[in-house]
Amino acid sequence: MVSKKGKILWVDDEIELLKAHILFLRSRGFDVEPVSNGNDAVNMVTESNFDLVLLDEMMAGKDGLTTLTEIKDIRPGLPVIMITKNEEESLMEKAIGQKITDYLTKPVNPSQVLMACKKVLEQNRISSEHVSRNYMEEFHSISRRLYEDLSSDEWIDIYKKLARWDIEFDDHPDLGLKETLEDQVRDCNIEYGKYLEKHYSDWVNEDSHFRPTLSTDVVRKYVFPRLRAGEKVLFIVIDCMRLDQWLTFEPLLYEFYNVVTDYHFSILPSATPYSRNSIFSGMFPSEINRAYPDIWDRDEEDESSMNHHEAQMIQNLVSEEIPELTRSIKYVKVLDSDAGWSMDRKLSTYLENPFISLVINFVDVLAHRRSDSEILKEIVPNEASYRSIVRTWFQHSWIYSVLKKFAEYKFTIIITSDHGSIRVQNDVKVVGDKETSTNIRFKYGKNLNSHQKYALVIKDPEQYKLPNLGINTNYLIAKENFYFVYPTNYHKFQSHYRDTFQHGGMSMEETILPIATLTPK
Repeated sequence: MVSKKGKILWVDDEIELLKAHILFLRSRGFDVEPVSNGNDAVNMVTESNFDLVLLDEMMAGKDGLTTLTEIKDIRPGLPVIMITKNEEESLMEKAIGQKITDYLTKPVNPSQVLMACKKVLEQNRISSEHVSRNYMEEFHSISRRLYEDLSSDEWIDIYKKLARWDIEFDDHPDLGLKETLEDQVRDCNIEYGKYLEKHYSDWVNEDSHFRPTLSTDVVRKYVFPRLRAGEKVLFIVIDCMRLDQWLTFEPLLYEFYNVVTDYHFSILPSATPYSRNSIFSGMFPSEINRAYPDIWDRDEEDESSMNHHEAQMIQNLVSEEIPELTRSIKYVKVLDSDAGWSMDRKLSTYLENPFISLVINFVDVLAHRRSDSEILKEIVPNEASYRSIVRTWFQHSWIYSVLKKFAEYKFTIIITSDHGSIRVQNDVKVVGDKETSTNIRFKYGKNLNSHQKYALVIKDPEQYKLPNLGINTNYLIAKENFYFVYPTNYHKFQSHYRDTFQHGGMSMEETILPIATLTPK
């Protein structure tokens, strides 16, 4: 017996002429119910469950569009393929407006009808099989590559592939491959941590021409060449935006911009006081500490308090590199929606500035608030929901409105992130004195100690271009998805921080970041 692949209602006032088509569909496993008028079709949809309706547009009595409207009133989600002799554009627009799934133009042959039905009824299965097969091929390819001596560009390529698969699996939750992917990401982060441990101190001490693009290089490499060419630039840093989050809302911009995405590596620690200050100053943290010595004297519980010099930093960097633009810089930090919509309303006051720097904190705030809110943990239980909520925010936000308007004024837009985040799962004990910093993914203080398998131990801060804040100051940078917990009140903090989104460590999610260049269409 041929298995049934779906129940189809075929509505046509000349249904007797379609027996061959109906028999063909049945031979291919579809259960087809034929009816010859709109009234019977509406009654059958009311009384029975169908997976698809094939609907003739021109029928005696109740026509196809009227029947379509009544069917959609009863079963709004029922797919309908309209079959028509009339290719008039206005008719098709009206049918599409009433949410037909597809349409075919008469005369139709059995193969056409079969392919249209398979497209609607078997698309998810076919797509899932295709996705599953392709991922397993990719899985084995990436697993083999982990045994090779990979370059920075190859690590970027691996992380891009993993991020795209993670997004792909959002549409195929029944495949059961999420756990396999999570395990592979963990394996990759183990090797990536070894890679950074081996190369990072060389990167920060090399000439910028011979290393991967780091936080310190972003403005010089991507913003200044366009300013020198006479372009107007809006430079946006979305605090804590991960690559996978960018990939979910990037398509919303395709209508207005051509988008080219490059990548950079966050400096370590991959946290706002370090990475974002380095972006705006073009300096490493040890250099920043000498130029702005009061930064690390501020309240390190509040990361934003350590980024109060950004406006001055970007001003000084422009003064050094493009002095003629020194007085033409606008720096804006948007901390909440009200301030964002205020910027949107007053956009004309910004347009005369050839260089605008804009910092947006929403994604970072969401990560921090989630750590302390049981409600947000329910709403954002994992990476997929984090992506979804960030995309929804962007789509309905003031910044999306601002970007659409800037496209009309021929600004080039550079969008990047200072660091990403990772959902921490495994704790590791750390020993330090009471002056040790409280950060979860990195720490600095005197005589810190932790297991070297789980953390990069930095005993010479200057070698890593980090501030030396006193005698015997050293740093710990967490690897993979580990987070630091003190032996005191160990179980309390272990349970409080597990499964929260944190940053400051050396995972791919925190350190491999997009730099998108948007040019208006």
